Amino acid sequence: MAESIIPDSALDALPILALRNSVLFPASVVPVNVGRARSVRLIEEAFGLERPTIGVLAQRDAEEEDPGFERLYTVGTLARVLKVIRLSSGHYSVVLQGIGRMRVTEAVGREPCLRARCERLYEQLQRDEEIDALTVHLRELARGLARTLPSPPREMGVVLDNVQEPGALADLVASHLPIPTDKKQQIIETLDVRARLKAVLDLIKRQQEIHRVKQEVASMVEEEMSKSQREILLRQQLRAIRRELGESGNEDDDLDELRERLSKANPPPEAEKAGRRELSRMSSMNAASAEYQVAFNYVEWLSDLPWNKQTPDRLDVPEVRRVLDEDHHGLEEPKKRIVEYIAVRKLKSNKKSPILCLVGPPGVGKTSLGKSIARATGREFVRVALGGVQDEAEIRGHRRTYVGALPGRLIASLKKAGSSNPVFVLDEIEKMSADYSGDPASALLEALDPEQNNAFVDHYLNVPVDLSQVLFIATANRKDTIPRPLLDRMEVIDIPGYTRDDKLAIARDFLVPRQLADHGLTPEHLEFTNEGLERLVNEYTSEAGVRHLAQQVASICRAVAVRVASGDVTHIDAGPEFVEKVLGAPKYELDVAERAPAAGIATTLTWTPSGGEIMLVESSQMPGRGEVHLTGKMGDILKESAAAAFSYVRARANTFGLKDDFLNRIDVHVHLPKGAIPKDGPAMGLSIFVSLVSMLRNIPIRSDVAVTGEISLRGKVLPVDGLKQKCLAAHRAGIREIVIPRSNISDLDEVPERIRKDLKVHLISRVDEVLAIALTEPVLPLVKEPPHPPAHA
Repeated sequence: MAESIIPDSALDALPILALRNSVLFPASVVPVNVGRARSVRLIEEAFGLERPTIGVLAQRDAEEEDPGFERLYTVGTLARVLKVIRLSSGHYSVVLQGIGRMRVTEAVGREPCLRARCERLYEQLQRDEEIDALTVHLRELARGLARTLPSPPREMGVVLDNVQEPGALADLVASHLPIPTDKKQQIIETLDVRARLKAVLDLIKRQQEIHRVKQEVASMVEEEMSKSQREILLRQQLRAIRRELGESGNEDDDLDELRERLSKANPPPEAEKAGRRELSRMSSMNAASAEYQVAFNYVEWLSDLPWNKQTPDRLDVPEVRRVLDEDHHGLEEPKKRIVEYIAVRKLKSNKKSPILCLVGPPGVGKTSLGKSIARATGREFVRVALGGVQDEAEIRGHRRTYVGALPGRLIASLKKAGSSNPVFVLDEIEKMSADYSGDPASALLEALDPEQNNAFVDHYLNVPVDLSQVLFIATANRKDTIPRPLLDRMEVIDIPGYTRDDKLAIARDFLVPRQLADHGLTPEHLEFTNEGLERLVNEYTSEAGVRHLAQQVASICRAVAVRVASGDVTHIDAGPEFVEKVLGAPKYELDVAERAPAAGIATTLTWTPSGGEIMLVESSQMPGRGEVHLTGKMGDILKESAAAAFSYVRARANTFGLKDDFLNRIDVHVHLPKGAIPKDGPAMGLSIFVSLVSMLRNIPIRSDVAVTGEISLRGKVLPVDGLKQKCLAAHRAGIREIVIPRSNISDLDEVPERIRKDLKVHLISRVDEVLAIALTEPVLPLVKEPPHPPAHA
């Protein structure tokens, strides 16, 4: 196609028309609606001219209303205005014919319309066999694509046959492709005809592939839709036949029953709306489809939750106190807190439930205390085991998009309780862990926050559920492993271990009657003497709680049950001899304090998640070259404490009656018995120091004194943790004097008063002070002899 001749003078100040979402190609004739002010002025100015020529450039951003030259592409099309039709005031329809390519070289002006100095661009064409082959291939593909376009021009087939120029054919095909403006602009800017043909061929092939995929998807959807519509039609006909026969489909009965259950549950508006929406969807579903069952289960969960069901609280404060005392011995602090809550609830009925965390050793009755609290307050009791939970979905539930999705444990337990104000015991809360599935402790933050748990959202239900009336009681063996944000939301109540007197009272009043009943025995068959219970407690158990004690009582009950069932005996008094006969030799020493004083053997107090414990520190020396051996499965911190104690002894050797070179001819060995048990922590530093000085000076250590404290290289005694549990362990072991850091004086208030009365507590701030208390003899410093005067002849 021969391009029209335009004088160069016309290109010096060529009017520019900006197009958005479109590109005008050479040889194309297209109508354009003009409505923007600057474009309208251009058309009105050219209206009186005969076949005026303008430049057409595409916008870079179609959303821009009044673009300048910087927001237009620089390469565009020279166009002739063939016809102008006035649509309304300020709106025209203009028919443009592309003439050829041009490039803006310089902006001339912006008013009253855009004008620019332009230059013509000419195609680069070297006709050869490849060009001809590309042209033929393009024409064939374009004919095939024309049949797939949603509304192809009628004359497109004729034009494709008549256009012989390769470049013009590429422009024609590209102008009709449904591709973005920037892709069309790339074609306009491609002057090399060979490259332009290849680019348009790539675009056509991509459009063909997109059309093929669309056809496949449409075919699949149409097939599925026709199958689903056929099932719906047949099912409606089946229902009509059943109604005529006086029968009713089971699925209709199920939906009606579910709809009635949802109404009776009286959920909040948001939950009711979600349930009604699912019921509406289910009415047009196939009852045998998987989606129907998912929706059915969802509405069933909404219907079964106790949205407005509550058990009335027992607000009789003396009665609540009586029930708590009836079920548990001691545990005054948690009992006091529950009685306070009931008293406040009696005065203010809308008081939110507290969130408690009971921290204590295993076997002290934390979980059973939760059950007793539920009985005392008249509430339902639910236990949620959290030990080993490491998936957030266990708390918040799975989203319904997953196969087999279910609500989390909190919602499931609420449904099990059947009331909106149960007692939830979150057992072993510190034993949760996080992995790639999420952090369950973080998921609990919302549920255990009184300011947020009135609208707890489970992923499965996806509607808010009020948990503010639930009395949450978490249990843990230690609080240092509970995440800090979670710990801050709970009211922590420490439950110490039991003393020997507590265990005797619990065994007599609680464990023995319960085990007798569990084994079908009566007091006429078996009766424990006070001496027998004392031996059980002292020689067959060594724990902070009473779980192992209950097991030992059960062992004796089983042995008696065998004899009674065999008819051998009718009554047995379980004294010390019978206990040893059934349980074998004693498992634990009767009293650590009864051993004879010995040099190098110090008694120390330790603390573990299972409660306080008594442990020995042993030191010995042997001929050698100054080496120090540390054994007993010590951890890194404990080894550092031993090194600090030994360094302090060497630094002040003369003060402790030792020569400066005392280590040159000996080796020192520090050992902690029970070598299979890992040990760590700084609190044994003071006891290791006492053991070393005692061994090196061969002065015995009092066996009725136990020490605990961290030491520094300057001889200071630093505070330690778990003092309450350590005092209880010392009391259980028969030790009546303990040495503790003076910094721990405030922790003595947590020790039960009856224990404090039995213990003599020594408070020290310097390492040297412990020797006068723990050793049987004073440690005298080494007196150095003055140097002899020189001899004179």
